Amino acid sequence: MPATITSPLSAAVVGEYHATDVWRDQTIYEIVSAHATDRPNATALRSSYRNFTWFELISWVDALAADLASRGLKQGETVFVGSPNRMETVVALLSASRDGYVCCPSPHRNHTVSEIANMCERAACAAYLHEPGHGADAKGDEILTAIGKLKSLRHIYRLGSADDGVPFAGLLRPNIEGGSEPKGNPDFVTYLAFTSGSTGQPKGVMHSDNSQLVAARGITEAWSLGPDTVTCSLSPLSHNLGCGTLWTSLVCGGEFLLHDWPRGESLVDHLEAANVTYLVGVPTHAMDFLADLESRGIERYDRLESFRVSGAACPEHVSCALYDLGIPVQKGYGMTETNGHQHGRMGDSRDIVAATSGVCCDGYELGVFDPNDPDREVPIGTPGLIAGKGGSLMLGYFNDPDATALSMNAGGWFLTGDLGKLDEEGYLTLTGRRKELILRGGHNINPNLIESLALSHEAVYLAAAIPVPDSRLGERVCLAVMFEDGHSATIADILDHLADEGLSRYDMPEFWLPVSDIPLMPNGKLDKLEIQRRIRTGDLVPQALT
Repeated sequence: MPATITSPLSAAVVGEYHATDVWRDQTIYEIVSAHATDRPNATALRSSYRNFTWFELISWVDALAADLASRGLKQGETVFVGSPNRMETVVALLSASRDGYVCCPSPHRNHTVSEIANMCERAACAAYLHEPGHGADAKGDEILTAIGKLKSLRHIYRLGSADDGVPFAGLLRPNIEGGSEPKGNPDFVTYLAFTSGSTGQPKGVMHSDNSQLVAARGITEAWSLGPDTVTCSLSPLSHNLGCGTLWTSLVCGGEFLLHDWPRGESLVDHLEAANVTYLVGVPTHAMDFLADLESRGIERYDRLESFRVSGAACPEHVSCALYDLGIPVQKGYGMTETNGHQHGRMGDSRDIVAATSGVCCDGYELGVFDPNDPDREVPIGTPGLIAGKGGSLMLGYFNDPDATALSMNAGGWFLTGDLGKLDEEGYLTLTGRRKELILRGGHNINPNLIESLALSHEAVYLAAAIPVPDSRLGERVCLAVMFEDGHSATIADILDHLADEGLSRYDMPEFWLPVSDIPLMPNGKLDKLEIQRRIRTGDLVPQALT
């Protein structure tokens, strides 16, 4: 395996992106540097412990870049970040942009030590930023033992407490002479994200500054974001949605609020204290936000200029509840491989907000293809397999050209695996996911539809429709339900509700599984594989419906 990561894109593709101004000759670091020159004392980043100006931010980026170089790191080598949201993560990402390193912020608190070590080994980790205890089964520095013998590893930054407000306190070499000029190139790979692995071993997704900036610029322009915008991502920087939101904030030149406060503290209190105007999260974040507002008896909320709900399909009742509060809802769509290229438009009607996932940003396009013949595009309005191509697309899967090739059709369209349709105005409506379809005796059942309808029941907080094996039919549907606090319902109530909402009797659940908790993956999506694993081990036992 190579020790450095390079782009597999051809010169012709890169040249076409630049010729059409989809890609530009500016790194993310250079964007930040321009803000630091024009508005050095304006706030760029807020944590729970202090604010950082644009000048302070760029100074810390330069300091880390110099320290990495002094420890022998070269362009294309990887810098891993194993910590929760904190200032050092932002600095590491921007240092990669500055000098052409490849930053991987994927290690998430839900990952085990062995999973994080596997990522580091696969991508030849050269430097590791470590907060003790980070990881699902970590208590201290276990990851350092796990990766300590990697031949690629040059240095470990063991981070202290974030509450002193000093990034890399005592960890950077002082007085490094001859600070170099930035070496970054916006076309180089600077970001490596490992997918959540819901369908097997996580794949490493490679992006350049340019491929990440397409969506950031598109959203900034569509929603008129600017220096007065205060942005907060409820998704962590270990997830592509979190990083994409950071890039958007840096592009518009506003303030970025780190979501670094403890669980259980009021979301609304933190947002209002920072005067957040642009909020981004997954549907579960939206549900928590709505619950916080409801607990205060708030019926109208005008402090947000936009709430982007993305990362997973947003149930209609959630987006409508936000809309009815007076919050401009920006339902998005994308994936790690494509970035968050979809966005709603300002002034979208309630029906559009409820039913669609917006339109494509400039520089990227969607098509819909026949699921049984992915090379055949279907007419507008016809449901099928969603595919995309353009400047927002990944540069490829790390060290896996076969997987990269298999992800494309003959025309070079990236096949998402999601099902949906486009209308005449370019709005996307999601209808399900091809890989998640439950096959019952030859009949395809869409679990997303069942979940969406179940979530519209007032007692249901989360719902997951999963397959259970059947010797005769192959698979049958099991509905796992987590109730709202203080609420409950019988399965008869749920089935009646599904029928009233229009679910076909041929798609009805045949097993019932009330649970106290439905696990989520790091990206906020339901971890259906974990539910199925617990069923196989006997930790969860579905009840057959007669």
